[in-house]
Amino acid sequence: MTSLVTTVTETLRYRGAIGQWSWVLHRISGLGVVLFLVLHVIDTSWAVFYPAEYVRAIAEYQSPLFTIGEFALVAAVVYHAFNGLRIIIFDARPNLWKYQGQAAWAVLIGTVVLLVPVFLLMLGHVLKFYNSGRAILPLGEVLAGQVRFIVGIAVAVIAAMLLSGLIGLVQGGTTGATRQRGSKLERFWWAFMRGSGLIIIPLVFGHLAIMHIIQGVFDIQFTEAAAEAGIFAAGAVGQGANVTGTAVEFVADRWNTLVAGVAVWRVYDFALLILVVIHGFNGLRYVFTDYAGNAFVKRALVYLTIIGAVVLLVVGGAALLQSVDQTAIEEAQRAYEALLQSLR
Repeated sequence: MTSLVTTVTETLRYRGAIGQWSWVLHRISGLGVVLFLVLHVIDTSWAVFYPAEYVRAIAEYQSPLFTIGEFALVAAVVYHAFNGLRIIIFDARPNLWKYQGQAAWAVLIGTVVLLVPVFLLMLGHVLKFYNSGRAILPLGEVLAGQVRFIVGIAVAVIAAMLLSGLIGLVQGGTTGATRQRGSKLERFWWAFMRGSGLIIIPLVFGHLAIMHIIQGVFDIQFTEAAAEAGIFAAGAVGQGANVTGTAVEFVADRWNTLVAGVAVWRVYDFALLILVVIHGFNGLRYVFTDYAGNAFVKRALVYLTIIGAVVLLVVGGAALLQSVDQTAIEEAQRAYEALLQSLR
């Protein structure tokens, strides 16, 4: 904690120019993306396992709080991707490091230039939704819906601390051989972060374009006016009309879309899930270990990242391997109609 406080205070005092602030923004944007990743993977899995909860989750995403968060998320992803690409290039070509200041400015400017049209397109979805007169979940209900995630994270923290204490008792001191193996492992993770980053950029940009710009979170679950009028258009990435107008049927249509017999969006989402979860939680491990001086705390934080990554991979993977059946869609429709009734 002392190390973290020192880092924050010295960052504000230190005049490191653009290089310092690009480092700070890279970490902050990465932390923001990981936080959303936890919510997004768990929420999406509910389309399979708890359809009514997924309907509720999308309604929460359509609230003003999450609308602001959506814009922040897109900004964080774009900046983190561009700056990560800068790091990859400069690591591969050390002779270019003399231009790192100019490159950092280019990343910042490029981020702003890209975000201007992206934000305008996203704003169109927002204004269309809010001008439709649809009732919005109250802020208190939206915040209450996040309590389960806080409880889940708290349970993971406790489990990581218990595991750290147990491993500490069993391991005792650290041998030279262990340190050598750790060094080799860190070299692997260094290479993985750069290689996975290159693959993630086009995948995550494609996902953002479809789910936040072309389709939009406000179109996943249709407005009350559209539902009452019976207006159900085909999803932008689905195979047919979303008859019930629910987010669950949207997911079903998307994951059941076949191209040459291949469920392309399941494969796409599998690749995105695996790469982003491992990349994101390993980045979180880097941040944690930078500020943990105590061996017990450091182990606990490392185990926390492992627990988080494993949970998301298992839950997200299990959802992708399942089918969203008609029963789930019907349950979602009933939940959606009840939600609309409660918001009138």
